[in-house]
Amino acid sequence: MRSATLLSRVASILIGMALTAAPAEARQWPGGKQAAVVLTYDDALPSDLDIAIPALDAAGLKGTFFLIGNALLPEQIARWRAAAAEGHELGNHTIRHACPQTNYPPARKLDTSEAYDVPMMLAEIRTMNTMLTAIDGKLQHSFATPCGQHLAGGVDYLPELRASGLVRYTRSAGWPGGEDPMDVPCRWFDEKATGADMIAAVKSAEEAGDLLVLGFHGVGGDYLKVSAEAHAQLLAYLKDHSDTIWVAPFSTVMDYVTSHPEG
Repeated sequence: MRSATLLSRVASILIGMALTAAPAEARQWPGGKQAAVVLTYDDALPSDLDIAIPALDAAGLKGTFFLIGNALLPEQIARWRAAAAEGHELGNHTIRHACPQTNYPPARKLDTSEAYDVPMMLAEIRTMNTMLTAIDGKLQHSFATPCGQHLAGGVDYLPELRASGLVRYTRSAGWPGGEDPMDVPCRWFDEKATGADMIAAVKSAEEAGDLLVLGFHGVGGDYLKVSAEAHAQLLAYLKDHSDTIWVAPFSTVMDYVTSHPEG
């Protein structure tokens, strides 16, 4: 009986401690904003230049564009340089965008991640950094993993990339995820997504006080696209709620996140 009574008292004390313990403080965003949203666009697609960037500029918002080296056309360089000069971020998405064999037809072997090794992948990232510096003049860039994975020849190259200092931050494709600045999760929407679907994700981030990184390929064109209308509705919501939502490029937000950890 005494043992049971003692156990009961201990349980009551532990429950009381749990109930009275101060909750962890949520991260405070700049200007007292409730959440942070990052808009990222992959693959250096024509619709980025023709639709996404003009829409962002009209809303007064800045995005991050992860460029593939072999997708850059000479006649587009001046437009990408102008976008960077206007405050959009240019990021590294490698030269050849090597993805797993399962993403390609069986006959395609050269550009698969299985055909790479870790030194090859890091060399390609280094070369792409040089290309980006030639466009935007910046010495540091963020990185997005091709197809959201970080394997080269079946080996995880993220540890060596982290140690190399080649890139500041890495965006992955998984959702949800943790807060590793070299493996930041990203949420994607398919072609059937509406503006309301994307706005709902933003509202959830607002309620939780979280960071939301959104990923896009084509906008109103190209492939894996969302409609220009849905994208415009998202931007209109972000603009209308600029008093509570901080929208900034990936590296800008990650600089803040790494210097202001959650309590």
